[in-house]
Amino acid sequence: MKILLTGAAGFIGMTTALRLLARGDEVVGLDNLNDYYDVTLKESRLARLTPHSSFRFVKIDVADTPGIAKLFAAEQFDRVIHLAAQAGVRYSLQNPHAYIESNILGFTNILEGCRHTKVQHLVYASSSSVYGGNTKMPFSEHDSVDHPVSLYAATKKANELMAHTYSHLYGLPTTGLRFFTVYGPWGRPDMALFLFTKAILEGRSIDVFNHGDMQRDFTYVDDIVEGVIRVLDRVASADPSYDAVRADPATSNAPYRVFNIGNNNPVNLLDFIGCIENALGMKAEKRLLPLQDGDVPATYANTDALNDWVGFVPGTGVQDGINRFVTWYRDYHKV
Repeated sequence: MKILLTGAAGFIGMTTALRLLARGDEVVGLDNLNDYYDVTLKESRLARLTPHSSFRFVKIDVADTPGIAKLFAAEQFDRVIHLAAQAGVRYSLQNPHAYIESNILGFTNILEGCRHTKVQHLVYASSSSVYGGNTKMPFSEHDSVDHPVSLYAATKKANELMAHTYSHLYGLPTTGLRFFTVYGPWGRPDMALFLFTKAILEGRSIDVFNHGDMQRDFTYVDDIVEGVIRVLDRVASADPSYDAVRADPATSNAPYRVFNIGNNNPVNLLDFIGCIENALGMKAEKRLLPLQDGDVPATYANTDALNDWVGFVPGTGVQDGINRFVTWYRDYHKV
């Protein structure tokens, strides 16, 4: 298939592109290479993709309305994986407009491109952050997510609503995937695993929020990508059992689906740090701090629906995943 992959220079994007190329798909990778974090890391990821004859890179911002429309018209993609977004909960507290431009306007441009060129299936990244103030565990797609606690979360919930509208009005099959704390080699420098590893190796203390009383459903990147590919290959369809009187937020009478994609096994933050210490053979000096605005104390994915849909079962334990990250980090940074 000919696939548009947005956010191709990103952590999940690069790993997804490599899997698509390995199985013989043609991939057009899109990224704006912004400086939200180290551009050199993004360029290094792209350097792993460009040797493939079936990969082409296009430097463009998803918020470039005429540019995206022109790209869709020229390329006539079969399917689209939309991972490009302004990421990060904490950054959204200081830079709200970046999230509206990338996550709302940019997503509109992708939807319009899919609509006008009759794309077979749009798979897009949502986030576990949409669960916001929910305290019922594990998080289920069948529960309401109407109380976000960050603008980032609000934009991701908006993406799900926008996708449903296009599925309903234009018959565009869309599937949203709520990612749960993805980690692994080539990961983002603003994520906890990267920050903690860097600080420990440099002999600096690490910031541990909510005094360590945090749980995250850490999900290894290869497991995430396996789920993304499986979902891409099963086009969203209307739920024949959908009941509009007792509406299920995860399905519809339109070709629309939303799934959690996580490890289905939350890990205490202090245990996660212990795994990093084991991998490094060094102890961390911890600076215990209160919970940050926009953050939540726990995430936990119920992945039964995704298992039923495509047979997704995560297979990487946290210690194993962290060991792989640390091996990559030491090699990449020569430390």
